Amino acid sequence: MTQDTCYLWEVALSRDASFDGHFVYAVRSTGIYCQPSCPSRRPRQSQVVFFSGPEEARSAGYRACQRCRPDHPGGDAELVSRARRYIDGHIECHGALPTLAQITEASEVGVHVLRRVFKQETGLTPMQYARGRRLGRFKTTLRDRANVADALYDAGYGSSSRAYETAGEQLGMTPSSYRKGGSGAVIRYVVTGSALGEMLVAGTASGICAVKMGDDAEALIGELRDEFPAADIRRVESNDHDRGFEELRNWTSVILGSLDGGRLDIDLPVDVRATVFQWRVWRKLQAIPSGETRTYQQLAEDLGQPTASRAVGQACAANPVALVIPCHRAVRKDGNSGGYRWGRQRKEALIEVERRE
Repeated sequence: MTQDTCYLWEVALSRDASFDGHFVYAVRSTGIYCQPSCPSRRPRQSQVVFFSGPEEARSAGYRACQRCRPDHPGGDAELVSRARRYIDGHIECHGALPTLAQITEASEVGVHVLRRVFKQETGLTPMQYARGRRLGRFKTTLRDRANVADALYDAGYGSSSRAYETAGEQLGMTPSSYRKGGSGAVIRYVVTGSALGEMLVAGTASGICAVKMGDDAEALIGELRDEFPAADIRRVESNDHDRGFEELRNWTSVILGSLDGGRLDIDLPVDVRATVFQWRVWRKLQAIPSGETRTYQQLAEDLGQPTASRAVGQACAANPVALVIPCHRAVRKDGNSGGYRWGRQRKEALIEVERRE
């Protein structure tokens, strides 16, 4: 074996993804070729032959590995991106959900590979993602004040019953109420000063639906009104004695007291809508002891989805109730605090306050 071949073998053994696209290795006994980063078990060195790229390996009679897909530059992320583009385009052009067979064919991989990789990267199956995109189209049409029936069929629902079955879970109200900008929903809110600037706490009769932080109170209120402009949104003042107002004030006092005390282990009811994957991430965040952090990668591994660190980060960013669900405890693997919806300085301050306690 030449010196160059020995070096390539060492790279293949290390599974160094930075060499993907520079060469492939093939296994004589199986007739399969792989990228250097392929997670499959390594064969005996005597069974391996190296090629400059997929085309050369195919010309020699080898076929592509279905795990690492060396024929698809960009690996898992590119595969998921290709599948998502197809799903989005199909719903936009045809107004209906694509079938799993259609998504698989467009993605140019087997159905089992597509399901596994898509869920690892996004936390959703391809069809869950497709249904979510259809719901998004439905919501957009409703916001434009379309007739409910027209919006249902434009979004690809075969009947109105299916949309109404899941409306409470996904929209928080019926489609007709959502179309009216949240008409009928009652949301109470408090704006108060805190150690981290202005804080808005909002809730329904069921629990807290928003905790926001910033420098501009009016901007925070504006954000609260954005999704449901016709909802009954009421600001709680100090002289209000309604039972619901008192409850919200109590929730706010608990949050502020926890922040001042440096232990944000807050156990309060919440009223938020999220995917199953988002809830799984948020539960993991709540399980992190105060004063400690976890990397996005560690959280993904704890969920049993070690390649879903990006999806974990997206779930943290989607958290609508800061502090109650402590997404500030998720950091990057290089030790950097990473992004935070309410500003990196606030995130770093929260981490430091908890560590001191």
